[in-house]
Amino acid sequence: MRISSCAFLFLPGHSRGAGIWNPEPMLLAFFLKGIVVGVIIAVPVGPVGLMCVRRTIFDGKLAGFASGLGAATADAAFGVIAGFGLTIVSDWLIDYQQWLRGVGGCYLLYIGGFAFAAAPPRELESESDPESLLRDFFSTFVLTVTNPITVLAFLGIFAAIGLSGTQATFGRASILVLGVWVGSLIWWLMLCLGVGSVRHSIESRHLGWISRSSGAILFFSGAALLTTLIVNYLL
Repeated sequence: MRISSCAFLFLPGHSRGAGIWNPEPMLLAFFLKGIVVGVIIAVPVGPVGLMCVRRTIFDGKLAGFASGLGAATADAAFGVIAGFGLTIVSDWLIDYQQWLRGVGGCYLLYIGGFAFAAAPPRELESESDPESLLRDFFSTFVLTVTNPITVLAFLGIFAAIGLSGTQATFGRASILVLGVWVGSLIWWLMLCLGVGSVRHSIESRHLGWISRSSGAILFFSGAALLTTLIVNYLL
């Protein structure tokens, strides 16, 4: 996808030399489309969503939101690659997708096994410290990046909503990607606020069940992913 030069429009009565820029009306439309795309990409519940919910329950809304922010930032990075036509990067990601997905599967095994084996907390923690929040952010960012097939989804969606050919200007691509990030972030914020609003109503006797069941799901998700990769390699 080629990014053409961005068109600048000037207000009537002003010369180009005046440097007064009138934003394209289409930019708002692309921003709103980006928000919708970001929500659609983020909504499907998977390992990242489960991690976000789990951390919101046990570590607080900030921990859950930091995890969602990591996933949203990774989605935006994929959007940049697709929107700006960075074919070298996208081709590299697709070529090494099996290795990247293998890393993601191993990480799921680790965090799932650790969560399942760990002693269930007797009470909920208060909000996490900054160091923990940074760790939460990077963990979901890396896990999301290990699924580079998302780039192909963005390429198809962006082409469908009009970001192709002469429409693929630098300004429109930038606004669209910003919308994707905002839309994804909106979803994670809503999820964390929703789960966080009921976390203190969870009885302590249920915390162990939630901890072990979520850990088991993450572990078996990683095992299933690795099994699929091995089978595909052998075939």
